[in-house]
Amino acid sequence: MTDWLRLSAEEWDAVRLSLKVATVAMLASLPFAIAIAFLLARREFWGKSLLNGLVHLPLVLPPVVTGYLLLLTFGTRGPVGSFLAEFGIVFSFRWTGAALACAVMGFPLMVRAIRLSIEAVDTKLEAAAATLGANRGFVFLTVTLPLIVPGIIAGMILCFAKAMGEFGATITFVSNIPGETQTLPSAIYSFTQVPGGDPEALRLTAISVVISLGALMASEVLARRAGQKIAA
Repeated sequence: MTDWLRLSAEEWDAVRLSLKVATVAMLASLPFAIAIAFLLARREFWGKSLLNGLVHLPLVLPPVVTGYLLLLTFGTRGPVGSFLAEFGIVFSFRWTGAALACAVMGFPLMVRAIRLSIEAVDTKLEAAAATLGANRGFVFLTVTLPLIVPGIIAGMILCFAKAMGEFGATITFVSNIPGETQTLPSAIYSFTQVPGGDPEALRLTAISVVISLGALMASEVLARRAGQKIAA
């Protein structure tokens, strides 16, 4: 039983890489998600529906299509990837590319959670602060931002959980390279394709379930505590 629970070096690499990729994807997405969510919630402009559609497009596109589009755009021969490569920044077939793919897939979930929180904020509170002479940036930082903390936390955790389970876009964009781009889903897939690999696949599946469930439970607790502090 003890031997069955013991992870190999390859399995540990997949776990560590998944946590690293998911964390980077979540943190890198956060400032952009807040900005886009605020824009969609509070501003009216030409092309708003188009922007909203583009933001949520990864939710309805097959993940493989998203990964292929990332490869075409950020690959070393792509318009953006070739430019970045001149500065030594390479995404394709690197763990940073896995983080980018996971960020793109989790971004709509984060934006939606934050946008709903912004829309729930009473604009009279912001107007009151503005009448006291505060500019828009100060109003956002001192009034709006504290009120949307629960939504931000929920969005971050949703993005993290999505990144932990992302497979199609990641394997298409950065392949399945052990120690470099092989995340938990990719490792599980690899073990299921090898005769006798079921124990390893089951172990990693159990770890994935525990991490994802723990993240969702943590988001619920943190969001509740943040809401209680705001109410107080």
